[in-house]
Amino acid sequence: MLDRIQAFLHTLTAPHHTQEFAPDDPRVAFVALCFQVMEADGNVSAKEQQKFRDLLRERYALSEDNLKALIDIGHQAGSEAVDYYRFTSDLRRHLTNEDDRVELLGILWDIVYADGQRSEIEDHVIWRIADLLGVSARDRVLERQQAAARATGDHL
Repeated sequence: MLDRIQAFLHTLTAPHHTQEFAPDDPRVAFVALCFQVMEADGNVSAKEQQKFRDLLRERYALSEDNLKALIDIGHQAGSEAVDYYRFTSDLRRHLTNEDDRVELLGILWDIVYADGQRSEIEDHVIWRIADLLGVSARDRVLERQQAAARATGDHL
């Protein structure tokens, strides 16, 4: 009887699957925000998806399995969210350097421009994210301009 109780308690406390990413992991927050931006205009293009995956590979150097797990967890978290605050507050705790938060915005802009189009809705989403991250309007606009230049091959 005691063995059964111990086994049951072990199943409650043991991880149900090997999940490397905790809910407050800044990588999950970043991926969730990426999905919020990609899905903002109602059209997630193959180019946006590819740019997104490439940026994640470059930024986090994950195995293909861990990359897929991160994307799945981040997408689910983004789908369940009612606003951006949860994710931006997780990121603010981990990105204490303002330059890192500005760089994050640049990555979001790179995803927006991956398909060659920018919508007002995407602008609005990034404006809200920038505001919650404490990134100035000036830096937000500069990052947008630089991402547009990178997308067209012109560099500012």
